[in-house]
Amino acid sequence: MNIIKEIKELHVGKVLENYTLKEHTTYKVGGKAICAVVPDDEKNLITLLSYLKEKNIKYMVLGNGSNVIFNDSGYNGVIIKLDNFNHLNIINNKIVVGAGYPLNKLALRVSRLGFTGMEFAAGIPGTVGGAVYMNAGAYKSDMGYVTRTVKVLTPNYEIKTMKNNELDFHYRTSFLQKNKGYICLEATITLIKGNSEEIMEIINERKKRRVETQPLEYPSAGSVFRNPEGDFAGRLIEEIGYKGKSIGGAQVSEKHANFIINTGNATGEEVKELINDIKNKIKEKYNIELKVEQEFVE
Repeated sequence: MNIIKEIKELHVGKVLENYTLKEHTTYKVGGKAICAVVPDDEKNLITLLSYLKEKNIKYMVLGNGSNVIFNDSGYNGVIIKLDNFNHLNIINNKIVVGAGYPLNKLALRVSRLGFTGMEFAAGIPGTVGGAVYMNAGAYKSDMGYVTRTVKVLTPNYEIKTMKNNELDFHYRTSFLQKNKGYICLEATITLIKGNSEEIMEIINERKKRRVETQPLEYPSAGSVFRNPEGDFAGRLIEEIGYKGKSIGGAQVSEKHANFIINTGNATGEEVKELINDIKNKIKEKYNIELKVEQEFVE
């Protein structure tokens, strides 16, 4: 079965062959997928999903690859990119935005227009869809605070709108994360009018702090572990003497212990091994089960 040929014959959108995940994830790790497909619209997305389901082909919707770890042995499935779902409509304080729109770009755009509420998202390198899925957040705020409704595609290929209280937003998790067959297509966000100069001042101050305290010069995927209640994962990792610990090209950052960086030639397997090593050591020493914020993809 020539999967790529058959997908091309569906005429659902752009088909990207020789799709190397290393080039499309912020960790810069991962082997090849069968291919990646960029559907033109919702109808073509449904056609593609129906084909993949019928042929029993594994697939994954991938945003900016900023919270996922693929193996260097590759991904025996199809990557779906919602890059064409990138519309943005601003009506008063209501923002209707496609799942493929970059989150950082959105945060900066609305902040410059003088809307407050998305300052936390400036600097988060995901897409809107990925941010809703992960309930991305920072500075004691997250997507759950600002998202009013989300347009989703259900596992039965129905398009429906889910309200905030149905989306089960909690710390770094959501309904979509627990119900993998649902796909975020669009989010409606409501914000409050503020002072654009003050808002941008907050964003720039935080950016300066991030540059000083985070290893932004290396490929990584941000914080590896959720903070346990009343504590910080980075502090615990530092306490066990793991700052700077390496497995192959994967290293616990010297700058921030809750970051794992790719020093140049790490594999996905090495990143996972280092994460699991940290988890086991913290469990052994403190009896704390650290939760991984990032997603291992098999």
